[in-house]
Amino acid sequence: MAGETSKESGRAAQKAVAGRAGDKPVLLAGGNPQIAKADGDAPVQAYIAAMPGWKSGVGHRLDDLIERTVPDVRKAVRWNSPFYGIEGQGWFLSTHVFTRYVKVTFLNGASLQPPPPGSGKDKDARWIDVHEGEFDAEQMEAWVRQAAALPGWKGF
Repeated sequence: MAGETSKESGRAAQKAVAGRAGDKPVLLAGGNPQIAKADGDAPVQAYIAAMPGWKSGVGHRLDDLIERTVPDVRKAVRWNSPFYGIEGQGWFLSTHVFTRYVKVTFLNGASLQPPPPGSGKDKDARWIDVHEGEFDAEQMEAWVRQAAALPGWKGF
């Protein structure tokens, strides 16, 4: 809407999500918020607001860090997870809530120095599981800066 800030549109999306589910957002297995597939800041802000407990603080810190580090960042929610990318370059990061941690996945993380510790079937992706009180802003910023400078994932 004209004149609406991204934070205001995020609050509007949060109210819409809460209104559909009673007064509380729907949480899936592990406490992951159920947010409809959508592009833009508003669905990402709705997801962050719906993250349970201390995890919402991690979501806000990470979102703020990404916005400061990558001013032209593009946001979306897919598969009940926020994605961050750069227009024409692809997606470089996603997050997902689990019972005991927030997983931050760098879609091109194998190319980062040092690479994030988590790895799996995808040879390019690496992640870090952020537990309560373990958000390392300095390391996260270094990874975000590196990841945003690389070609990203163009899967959707």
